[in-house]
Order: sequence, then structure tokens, then C-alpha cells
Amino acid sequence: MSEVNTASKISNPNVGDVVIDVQHLTKKFDGRAVVRDLSMQVKRGTIYGFLGPNGSGKTTTIRMLCGLLTPDEGTGTCLGYDIRTETDKIKTQVGYMTQRFSLYQDLSVRENLEFIGRVYGLDNPKAAARAAIKRLGLSGREEQLAGELSGGWKQRLALGACTLPSPQLLLLDEPTAGVDPKARREFWNEIHALAADGLTVLVSTHYMDEAERCHEIAYIAYGELLVHGTVEHVIAASHLTTYIVSADAGTLNTLSQELTGKPGVDMVAPFGTSLHVSGRDGAALEAGIAPYRRRADLDWKKSEPSLEDVFIDLMSKAQDNFQ
Repeated sequence: MSEVNTASKISNPNVGDVVIDVQHLTKKFDGRAVVRDLSMQVKRGTIYGFLGPNGSGKTTTIRMLCGLLTPDEGTGTCLGYDIRTETDKIKTQVGYMTQRFSLYQDLSVRENLEFIGRVYGLDNPKAAARAAIKRLGLSGREEQLAGELSGGWKQRLALGACTLPSPQLLLLDEPTAGVDPKARREFWNEIHALAADGLTVLVSTHYMDEAERCHEIAYIAYGELLVHGTVEHVIAASHLTTYIVSADAGTLNTLSQELTGKPGVDMVAPFGTSLHVSGRDGAALEAGIAPYRRRADLDWKKSEPSLEDVFIDLMSKAQDNFQ
């Protein structure tokens, strides 16, 4: 499937508020289960984020959810169509933006968009290209060659290309990797605007600030869906108790080594000039850190666990399916 996929102008009348509804999906490659027994729902207009380690099955999951890859086991629908038997109908409703920029480097911004519009039979490709250029803030760069754009501007062009034919579902595979924070924020503002108009978005990301901008998230580790829901639900479901401890760099490094593996301490992670120390059993954590809380050179503060705390904790519990 190419980076850009057109959408039919008439969506499936049988699809309601639930755009994706799948049960017990499993996919194996060379006998190894990359995704195991996955069930989930995604509602229309939702920005649904996929988190997890590299090689954990995020991309395979997304491709099964929208009919791009046939599961070995399990059933479900996407946009009201069966993910096994009606994949051609699903594909015509999907826009796909990959990590790798794959538009024509030697064509201008305008030429790329007009070409895409013609390929997918839009009534007025030039008008569609002009509207996309204006909407995405590309005005003034219409005649610039795509190959000369910076990473952030290439990202905008790619987004314009994959949404030009008005898809019902948008797939974003780590779309902001290597892009500066300002460009990432502007990109996400546009994604939220599209979702507000009813577009459903599935996005894989490693950035916690991006995950927090999703309506719902799912954490997938080595083929298993460990937790999903709103960010608030995922954090609450972790049952983590977290302390932030501050001190000078040398003291923190020594403290990190001493606390790692200590009974009651399930996670120790450096965050700038502090450590996040977390445990799933609050009482056990309190007992484990009690001797250190009496030290005058350490400043301890109890804190709500962050999404990154949960992410690190889930990674520590997941088992690599290559092993």
C-alpha cells in the first residue's frame, strides 16, 4: 500500500460510531506470534495512540485493524467492512502516512498534490491542492521542490497528500520522528482539527507528550495488548506510587544503583536533576525507601505517576517474544 490512499466519496452506511471492532486477533511470522489474542474498539473521530517497544507488534496491529494484513486468527470489522473478506473496500477509505517521506522529491509542493489528486480521480485536483496548501500553512512554498523542504515541512506535505482524497481513517506510523518540537505541535493541532471533523486516526508514537494528546491509547508489548483506555485510565490502572527525589548528580547516580532491585521498588528512572522512584505496592515502596527519606541530602516529594512512569514500568514487566 502506498503512502496515500484515496477514499470513496460515499462511506459505508452500515458503520456507526464504532469504526474498528475486532476480537482475538493473532498474527504469526515464521511461527512466532507477533500479535496475540488482541481485542479492541475504536470510535469515530478518535485519535487512538499505540505505544510500545520497537518490534512489539504496533505496526502489525494497525495493519490488521484496517485490513492491510490478514490475521491468522480472529475476526472484526473496520469502517463497517469485514477485515478478512472486504479489505479492498477498507483500503479505499484509508490514508497512510509512513515514517519515510515517499513523495516525489523533484516535484514541487503544488505538483505533488495535484498529481495525487489526478491519480485518485478528484474532480478538481488543482482546487484540492490549493485548499490543502492553505489549510496546512504551505502558502508561499507551492513551487518549492519537495526534496528541498525541511523535515517539518515535508511532514506537512505528506499529511496533506494522505488526507487530500478525504479518507475516513488515517494511519500514522511514527509520523514525527526526527521533527522539531514546534513542527510536532503544529502537526498535532492539525490532527485534532481533522478528528473534530470526524476523521478517525490511528497513530504509533514513542513521544509521551504525543501520547497524552491522544483521546485513547493502547500499550502493546511483544504482541500483547497490556492496557488501553484514556491516559487517565491507563495511569490509574498501573497502581503505581511514585516519589520524585532530588539531589546532586553524583548522589543521584549512587542512589539509583542502590534502589534498583530493592524490595518494593519496581522502577527507578532519571528525569533531569531528579529520580522517579515507583512501586506497585505502596506500603512495600514506603518500607523500601524509608531509610533514604531520613537523609538530609535527599529531597523526597510524593507525586502522581506520569505516563512515562507507566510506560517504563510496563516495559520492565513485558517479555520479549524473541526470547
